[in-house]
Amino acid sequence: MSISSSRLTAAEYEKNFSDIHPPFETADAALVEANRCLFCYDAPCMKSCPTSIDVPKFIKQISTGNIKGSAHTIFSSNIMGAGCSKVCPVEKLCEGACVYNLMHEEAIPIAKLQRYSTEIAMQKQWQLFPRKASTGKKVAIVGAGPAGLSCAHMLSREGVDVTIFEKESKGGGLMTYGIAAYKVTPQFCEDEVNYITGIGGIEIKYNQELGKDISLEELQKNYNAVYLGIGVGLARQLEIPGEDLEGVEDAISFIYNLREKGYPAIPVGDKVAVIGMGMTAIDAATQAKRLGAKEVTMVYRRTENEKPCTQVELDIAKLDGCEIIWLAAPKEIKGNGKVEQLVCSVMELGEPDGSGRRSPVDTGKTFTLEVDMIIKAAGQMPFAELVNNNKLENNNGKIVVKDKAATNIPGVFAGGDAVNGGKEVVDAVQAGKDGAAAILKFIGL
Repeated sequence: MSISSSRLTAAEYEKNFSDIHPPFETADAALVEANRCLFCYDAPCMKSCPTSIDVPKFIKQISTGNIKGSAHTIFSSNIMGAGCSKVCPVEKLCEGACVYNLMHEEAIPIAKLQRYSTEIAMQKQWQLFPRKASTGKKVAIVGAGPAGLSCAHMLSREGVDVTIFEKESKGGGLMTYGIAAYKVTPQFCEDEVNYITGIGGIEIKYNQELGKDISLEELQKNYNAVYLGIGVGLARQLEIPGEDLEGVEDAISFIYNLREKGYPAIPVGDKVAVIGMGMTAIDAATQAKRLGAKEVTMVYRRTENEKPCTQVELDIAKLDGCEIIWLAAPKEIKGNGKVEQLVCSVMELGEPDGSGRRSPVDTGKTFTLEVDMIIKAAGQMPFAELVNNNKLENNNGKIVVKDKAATNIPGVFAGGDAVNGGKEVVDAVQAGKDGAAAILKFIGL
């Protein structure tokens, strides 16, 4: 086994983790693309955005040189519009719905245009939403991720004083700790959090974990309402022999450490296997390769047709040199204290399951991969124990809400991954907006 750090030079690291979707080099380049837009009536791009950004409007504003107005249009619907422009799977959302696709022409680069306006607004520190006078109402939010920050900003606009309790030492949630560094940098995430809280009336208390440093009962007593944006984060275990061997880790921890410590400090194997095919699996695989792994093999128990990641994400992994083995499920991890082999079952597809996809069935055949590191990316689980301890109605740990945000406990609201089990950042932003609307109604504003 050969796991080491600092395999590459500083210049190689810098190149491997540079912006995968660079911005426009000039304002003229942005104008050229903005002027390609057909400004469709009843635009399908807007319909496909979970936060309903008025895409034709903000692009039209760019084309007329109204950058501040463009940023306002975006932020009115999505206060994390800058971050979402970098991490959204736009190929299955706005850009995937662009009418140019029907004409077999290249879609409008909506995300790149969105990034253009919002980054200028952040750089110039334009606070585009004047905060109403304080109403004296106080709301506690648990979690400074996309749902919590979105909810906080909407509430603060209306004069509500917000305190966010965040268990980590930085805000941003998944954006800061769970996404590949070549998509969005930790510095950008910090800048975005500062920009959002720049409206005023929002205080973030870090290193404050629900159930450990603070209690729901305490928050209910001291605030007019509580919003839970606690996300998910417990890595799903494979529950196979050898899972506790050295060299086996979960993708969440791998990406977290990479974001927290920086790439030169993160050890990586020569021969890495990544189990799973979601966005997190892709991020883990590509980053392992970019850290200097000689071989990265992704193992997925279904076929390419059932993959949960997008084709664009899969193409990134392939271009980075990652190998893919379809219809393979981990059966056993072998090694003498440290991981040496991954034994996989050969699968075939059977009858459709509850998700509409055909279920993988073990054929009884196996094959073995020689590996010195295994990254598990088989999904994340909700914080079921925390949810149950607080007597929140839930479905296998996912908080159950009615009217988009209200829990079974009066005055306690929830949204984002804690409710939906894990979707896109943009979905969490919309959940935060829904939560803020429900809270404002509850507290009489």
